[in-house]
Amino acid sequence: MALFHVARYPGPEAAGAEAGADGRARALLERLQCRARERQRQKQPRQQEAAQSAGPAGKRRAAAAQTAEARGRRGAGEQAAESGRRGHGRRWGPTGRGGPWSRVPVGLTRRPPRFCRAGSSEEAPEESGVGAEAAEQPEAPDGRPPEEASGPPAHALLLGGFRRSRAPKVQPFLPAWLAEPSCVEKSVTKDLVPIEDVPEVHPDLQKKLRAHGISSYFPVQAAVIPALLESMANGFLVGRGGYQPSDLCVSAPTGSGKTLAFVIPLVQALLHRAMCQVRALVVLPTKELAQQVSKVFNVYTDATPLRVALVTGQKTLAKEQETLVQRTVDGFRCLADIVVATPGRLVDHIDQTPGFSLQQLRFLVIDEADRMIDSMHQSWLPRVMAAAFPREGTKSLFSLLQRRQPQAITAASTCCPQMPLQKLLFSATLTQNPEKLQQLGLHQPRLFSTGLAQRGSRDADAEADGESAGKYTFPAGLTHHYVPCSLRSKPLVVLHLVLEMNFSRVLCFTNSRENSHRLFLLAQAFGGVSVAEFSSRYGPGQRKMILKQFEQGKIQLLISTDAMARGIDVQGVQLVVNYDAPQYLRTYVHRVGRTARAGKTGQAFTLLLKVQERRFLRMLAEGGVPELERHDTPSKLLQPLVPRYEAALSQLERAVKEERKQKAA
Repeated sequence: MALFHVARYPGPEAAGAEAGADGRARALLERLQCRARERQRQKQPRQQEAAQSAGPAGKRRAAAAQTAEARGRRGAGEQAAESGRRGHGRRWGPTGRGGPWSRVPVGLTRRPPRFCRAGSSEEAPEESGVGAEAAEQPEAPDGRPPEEASGPPAHALLLGGFRRSRAPKVQPFLPAWLAEPSCVEKSVTKDLVPIEDVPEVHPDLQKKLRAHGISSYFPVQAAVIPALLESMANGFLVGRGGYQPSDLCVSAPTGSGKTLAFVIPLVQALLHRAMCQVRALVVLPTKELAQQVSKVFNVYTDATPLRVALVTGQKTLAKEQETLVQRTVDGFRCLADIVVATPGRLVDHIDQTPGFSLQQLRFLVIDEADRMIDSMHQSWLPRVMAAAFPREGTKSLFSLLQRRQPQAITAASTCCPQMPLQKLLFSATLTQNPEKLQQLGLHQPRLFSTGLAQRGSRDADAEADGESAGKYTFPAGLTHHYVPCSLRSKPLVVLHLVLEMNFSRVLCFTNSRENSHRLFLLAQAFGGVSVAEFSSRYGPGQRKMILKQFEQGKIQLLISTDAMARGIDVQGVQLVVNYDAPQYLRTYVHRVGRTARAGKTGQAFTLLLKVQERRFLRMLAEGGVPELERHDTPSKLLQPLVPRYEAALSQLERAVKEERKQKAA
């Protein structure tokens, strides 16, 4: 609450009141002087004692102090008396005649009314309160007025004195299944488990494993296969004990055998099925990866009643429908037990294929799960889940046995066992973001992660950080290098690695289809190396043929976009070259994972411009990538290739102009 003094022009009849105000001012001055003399008399004995103890020098200082103090009081009294005598002719304050402080003579200290004390609700009186407050304030030792004494008031709030300190890092709170995964050895050369030591696997499948040269399971396979088989101990139609089994998530390096870890249990679970229905659905991000997984299923379902259908869009919709359903007199008959599909094509069949049903689906496998989560904007997973469960309100003779949406476990929900739907997630770079994982609707999930990926106590910035080993793990036989170079010499460095270092199969990645195409044209014009391009410029049939030629060694250098970086298992890749440095650590993991697979050795080279070095190396160090070896290419090594390189650049320029003309036409 603020105090305001409102004054009006008094007029000639208020002269008596003004005289009374002058008298009060003189009385206030006399009271102040009396109190000052009283304090001085109280100080004199103490000063004399101090002077006696200090000797002659102390006496002289005390006398000088007394003289200065008396002189100051005398001067102040004379000035106040003079201002009192001139009260009738006083000047008006700076706000003008009749202003808010116009009643206060200039000779007195002018200050606005104040509260009595900080934090008190009582207000000081307008006139007498000011005097009382002034009387209570002690005089400064040097004779100055109280308001001029050094040091802040006792009730003042001092600002400052803060120390700069780093904000503490926020520790994320992760669910228990993410914070405490089941650890698995990342190496595929250690802790191998002979296939005989996993007796749960069917003998027929063990024979097929031996027939294909597999005598031991990799650590990931030895951990995941028994866990999956345990969840189907009572058959695939009902979960163990009649309850919904836990969903499984597997995060392991590329080339560690994740595909076989779900192929073997799924084939074994469906071996004794009585009726052909879609029981297993495997969803993958690319056509090439889906085709590769389909081949593995065909190998282990050979000579069994199980049928595998590939749905990727490589064939027409009508051709694919013929592999899924068959029209009969009384309806439709399912022709596939296992469906391997890409998301978009799968949704097409859900919408447009009569008789295609997922209501008997038992296993939903999501490979390359991190990328599949990123493609959730296509809404493929909600469509699959809606197709797997009957609509509410649907009634039939078997309504009691129909599967219902997962719900809380109660006596009513467990009275009638029903076939569960179990989700299996596999990826080399499985996200730890709970918000993204929530989209999958996992049921009591269990995580299998490589042995050094204990990540529950990582800080919040470290979606790319790890404790000591990092978030991602890499094959043990992989060696990482980086090559400093200029923008002009990058193609020349790639050609040098292929020609001079005698690598027979080199996989080169770029960040765009345009860069891939131009590098292909340049290498083709340079000559001396068999080169091919792998990108969306070519159809599925052409890409399949290119991959086959590359595996056979007919193509020495294969230039690709990131379309090939996911899960494609190309045999015999000795070197991976990152022509364009990847922007994200996850992209780097999948690119270099095309080599050093299944316990073999391989090398990865990344070409870096000077402006890219610091950020890229820091990103890899934070992600737990082993220290990169610097690989310099002196100009004297590149000099013999320069004449051919200059000629190839000229041919590239002409080829690009010709292509532009063809597009314009």
